[in-house]
Amino acid sequence: MTRNDALKQATDYFDKGTLQSELATLVAYHSESQNPDQNPVLEQYLTEAIQPRLDAMGFDCKIYENPSTKVTGGPLLLGTRIEDPSLPTVLTYGHGDVVWGQDDEWREDLTPFELIEDGNHLYGRGSADNKVQHLVNIAALESVLAVRGKLGFNIKIVLEMSEEIGSPGLAEMMETHRDTMMADVLIASDGPRLSAERPTMFMGARGGLGFDLVVDLREGAHHSGNWGGLLADPAIILTQALASITDARGQLQIPEWRPTSLTQKVRDALQGLPVGTDEGPTVDEDWGEEGLTPAERAYGWNSFAILAMKSGVPEAPVNAIAPTAWACCQLRYVVGTDIEQALPSLRRHLDAGGFEKVQIRPMDKGIFGATRLDPDHPWVTYVRNSLRETTGKDPHVLPNLAGSLPNDCFADVLGLPTIWIPHSYLGCNQHAPNEHVLKPICREAMQVMAGLFWDIGTSAPPTPKT
Repeated sequence: MTRNDALKQATDYFDKGTLQSELATLVAYHSESQNPDQNPVLEQYLTEAIQPRLDAMGFDCKIYENPSTKVTGGPLLLGTRIEDPSLPTVLTYGHGDVVWGQDDEWREDLTPFELIEDGNHLYGRGSADNKVQHLVNIAALESVLAVRGKLGFNIKIVLEMSEEIGSPGLAEMMETHRDTMMADVLIASDGPRLSAERPTMFMGARGGLGFDLVVDLREGAHHSGNWGGLLADPAIILTQALASITDARGQLQIPEWRPTSLTQKVRDALQGLPVGTDEGPTVDEDWGEEGLTPAERAYGWNSFAILAMKSGVPEAPVNAIAPTAWACCQLRYVVGTDIEQALPSLRRHLDAGGFEKVQIRPMDKGIFGATRLDPDHPWVTYVRNSLRETTGKDPHVLPNLAGSLPNDCFADVLGLPTIWIPHSYLGCNQHAPNEHVLKPICREAMQVMAGLFWDIGTSAPPTPKT
């Protein structure tokens, strides 16, 4: 049996419609971690859809209650399949929870929790994020086992049900079960490719820090004619404060928020990488840090965003000065940012600008840390060569993703080199109505992962555990 036999096995899994039918089963679980009414479904996803399959592959699995005391999170499955302790060990990861279905906002002929095929598109909530991604990786492992009768390496898996609410409890689980889950490398899948036509690898992610800014001055609204010019307006105070955080083109004005890690080596790695998609909005060349390329702004720099804001009654404005104003804010940050100083430095900045009345309220949900792996790491080179051999295409290689995911639980807590191989694309409508995956990407992903797992079982790079 050869590598090509494993690739054929994986390709047949897609071509015969097995991936589509099994993905349909996974999508049908209403595993919305943001919806407390669906908490029982989070456990059902693991006990019914995942664990029996892993058990059949020879995994030793256990499902744990979430240990978080700050946020109520869903259960976690930890599994190990040890062929020989002397062999290389790979840790993989996935999450079975999804965001709100947003049932009424999908295209008329679509519904979130039914997989619907339309040309090259497979529509359904969680189809891209993250159900097809861990399904592909599990099925690729099965393909190698079916052909070779063994993997030739040890495999461990973490599958959580709370990623969409910040992965509460995941870091604690990795710390508690460090010895059990230790490996040579994390190889997992989440997020989008940079291009639908070409595989992508990324070795970390930007961190995400969420917080609210609030101006709360008094009880009740007051007539804007009788009290205009006499009462401070919370919305004006808040908008002035928000405007001070960046300049008119979005450049960060808080020194501590400006990273120090955009080295020439990182710039070289980002050179020529595509940003955006033909199906998405046009990249604004005059927005963000001046002097940086779009790729450097997205993957090598920090960005501030106002996710939502409110004062008064936007649906039915009245002639009154509102008592409060609120904005939901987010800092996306890269390695090289002292995140412990992010909010204290914001406080100092606001106070210096005369905005003492603006309150900073940290969000209770989890914070994903920033991580990055050297593009020259032996595992990066190894995986890149494997993907190139399978597809004939040189993959896009990112030091870190522009978005956030819980990679710090593996890179920082376990100390692993981490490599992510996404099986979706930028136009997938992740977190939005009409979420979908592309069938050609799914087919190639099966080949890519089967080829990689075959290669690891043949000769993995000799990198020591950390």
